[in-house]
Amino acid sequence: MNLILATDNSGGPEIFSSLQGEGLSAGVPCTFVRLSRCNLACVWCDTAYTWRFEGDARPHRDGIAFNRRVNQVTLSVAETAAAIDRHTPRRLVITGGEPLLQGAALAELAASLRGYAIEVETNGTVAPHRRFDGYVEHYTVSPKLAHSGNARELALDPVRLSAWAAEPRAWFKFVIARPADVEEVLAIQARFAIAPNRIYLMPEGTGSAALRERTSWLADLCLRHGFRLSDRLHIHLYGDTRGT
Repeated sequence: MNLILATDNSGGPEIFSSLQGEGLSAGVPCTFVRLSRCNLACVWCDTAYTWRFEGDARPHRDGIAFNRRVNQVTLSVAETAAAIDRHTPRRLVITGGEPLLQGAALAELAASLRGYAIEVETNGTVAPHRRFDGYVEHYTVSPKLAHSGNARELALDPVRLSAWAAEPRAWFKFVIARPADVEEVLAIQARFAIAPNRIYLMPEGTGSAALRERTSWLADLCLRHGFRLSDRLHIHLYGDTRGT
């Protein structure tokens, strides 16, 4: 079985070591594998090279269409596992794109690895593959708010959100561009009875200046509502670059 991965700047698979920049494991050394393909299209997505290929008319603020052959690579599960094993950190972050679209292959990958704590970053619209789910330590679920540009019925599936809210390994991370976005978060929290300490608010932005400006008012909103604050540490350290 194969996995479809994003490519790094060298054209090879985007498998790398770095400090986790967001959420529950922020600051922890991790090995990352970035899968290609996504079922949503966020206008501010910082990994549009995983889905906005030539011929895809879904909007993005940069307006760039990527060549699929240059930005995707297919590896067998065994090849992917071998590439992961070349890295030292034994916390594995599986991200995308939307990684759960490749659940069956991820189940094979997880079964072939030894000694890894696995976390998954997902947009929350896809159910975990039953066999893969047993290998996952925690999920970072990032439902997309209205400012993402996605249709609400695609981005905020009530069946899936109910399932994630009932999953104790799920932590919720919401991308916030303006203070009014937090009203959407509060509505989702109330509807699905999500404890506030399971919710992270993270500023939208791909540069340190924008992140710092938004964090200045987002911190107060986190204090007011009992939410956690997530920065984007990797942006401050390395900029908006692949493989970091």
